[in-house]
Amino acid sequence: QVQLVESGGGSVQAGGSLRVSCAASGGTFSHYVVGWFRQPPGKERESVATISWEGAHTYYADSAKGRFTISRDNAKNTVDLQMNSLQPEDTAVYFCGATTAWTYDPGHFRYWGQGTQVTVSS
Repeated sequence: QVQLVESGGGSVQAGGSLRVSCAASGGTFSHYVVGWFRQPPGKERESVATISWEGAHTYYADSAKGRFTISRDNAKNTVDLQMNSLQPEDTAVYFCGATTAWTYDPGHFRYWGQGTQVTVSS
């Protein structure tokens, strides 16, 4: 069983950048697909980006394409999400999730971190 801890959230002005990180412990990290998700206030959790077991394949939601980059380092058991050109609509709690099969549906992720707040002001 893998445990996930997010870090790196914070507040930034529109157009700025943030990098959030997901650190894993327990289990064999390379056995897991890892995704970043976000939950804006009053809305459902949505997929942002997902990366495959060794990082060969990635998925980005339309809202993230061209602005966000997901990456992983299996030696360090981390998955990062670099977010550029942030806009107020990116404000949300950002979660990382892990699962064993390829998917980007948050309903199919088994393990979750506690989340980190990202706030973008105009």
